[in-house]
Amino acid sequence: MNEQKLIQDCKNNVYSAQMQVYNLYKNRLYNSSFRILKNREDAQDAVQESFIKGFEKIHQIKEEKHLGSWLNRIVINYSLDVLRKRKKIVWLEETYLLETEIEEVVNEDDITFSVDKIKACIHQLKEKYRIVLVLYLIENYTHKEIGHLLKINESTVRNQYRRGKNMLLEQLNKNH
Repeated sequence: MNEQKLIQDCKNNVYSAQMQVYNLYKNRLYNSSFRILKNREDAQDAVQESFIKGFEKIHQIKEEKHLGSWLNRIVINYSLDVLRKRKKIVWLEETYLLETEIEEVVNEDDITFSVDKIKACIHQLKEKYRIVLVLYLIENYTHKEIGHLLKINESTVRNQYRRGKNMLLEQLNKNH
């Protein structure tokens, strides 16, 4: 079944189409949420709530949008809302750093870390760095989009990303 037909069936409240959408995207949404929330039950709740919200608002989806990306955005926003309600994340405005700071040169041929090792190290980072890294590196959001999602300046996102990336590299090299 093509995606546009699936979307149309969901708009018409066809249960089998909704179940097909759920089965197609539940793992992707769970992984996105878990990377942000770091808790299995919270991520499962976020996925359920996101599907409910998605099906309630599916009439708003544009024809050119991809359903998976649209649902993923919902679960990411929901997961960030959970964090905001649970506790305040302190995003320091770090505009005093020069954005033209020279990036570290890393020889990618020397990097031989497993995916599990990288995930474990990202999981250990402070929340403010972990969330920015996950949104940028894994979810493919731009610095501008992350700033909008987190309600912080784009320059702060860039600095949090740079610091988080450096901390991640330190952890990887330390545990290598």
